[in-house]
Amino acid sequence: MEIMEKAPAKINLGLDILGKRPDGLHELSMVMASIDLADRLQLEEIPENKIIIETNKAFLPTDKKNHVYEALELVKDRYQIDTGLKVHIHKQIPVAAGLGGGSTDSAAALRAVNRLWQLGLSMEELAALGAEVGSDVPYCVYSQTALVEGFGEKVTLLPSMPQCWVVVVKPRMSVSTRSIFSQIVMEDLYHPDIAALIQAIETQDYQMMTENLGNSMEVVTIKKHPIIQRIKDRMIKYGADAAMMSGSGPTVYGLCRKHSRAQHIYNALKGFCEEVYLVRTLK
Repeated sequence: MEIMEKAPAKINLGLDILGKRPDGLHELSMVMASIDLADRLQLEEIPENKIIIETNKAFLPTDKKNHVYEALELVKDRYQIDTGLKVHIHKQIPVAAGLGGGSTDSAAALRAVNRLWQLGLSMEELAALGAEVGSDVPYCVYSQTALVEGFGEKVTLLPSMPQCWVVVVKPRMSVSTRSIFSQIVMEDLYHPDIAALIQAIETQDYQMMTENLGNSMEVVTIKKHPIIQRIKDRMIKYGADAAMMSGSGPTVYGLCRKHSRAQHIYNALKGFCEEVYLVRTLK
């Protein structure tokens, strides 16, 4: 039997770092949404009791270092599944970009085997499994607008963010989330108004939402990679309603209500960076 699963990218509308916990992890308060830039997973059962990962990107690991492998191995061990799997991951989401590519692939794998093996797990149970794989995986199990707290394990669904166009720009470099977190000085951080952002989404107030976007990690990543600020400035110059870095970066996204304006920004930035995408937000 074969099954397909879509794995949408996420963006951070709000990301606030509240402090460092005794276990060394940072306490977060985030508002995330998903966009129509997605990887696709194709899963096929095989007779041998093993996991085979294939991908269209040669630089991606296909062994236990791949989060999809880790997620599938976790399910096989937890539920004593002796069926093997061959998984093809068709990557479209940029890697190490702040868009949750590895996490959303893992979440898609969990949703897929839940159907394939008829495990009957709820979304909450899948999200709990995902938390054992990575901090963004619980959100990506749902892949809809949500408040995400703790280190990523607490997910509270919200109404879908107001619909708009999203221009996504990934500069050439990649960023290590762990490295950025290690450089955080709490006293230097900007703290976005997460409550106001949630209110804007709940009332479907697009302008209020754009006015309250914010990311505590920008100050750290931009200091290391100034091109992020230049991309943000260009997006605003060319007419974006708002522009912000997603996650730990380096990807920047701009929001536009009008398609014509989003298309103008897309065209203007295609010559500035190689990886530029024009997509919609997911409902």
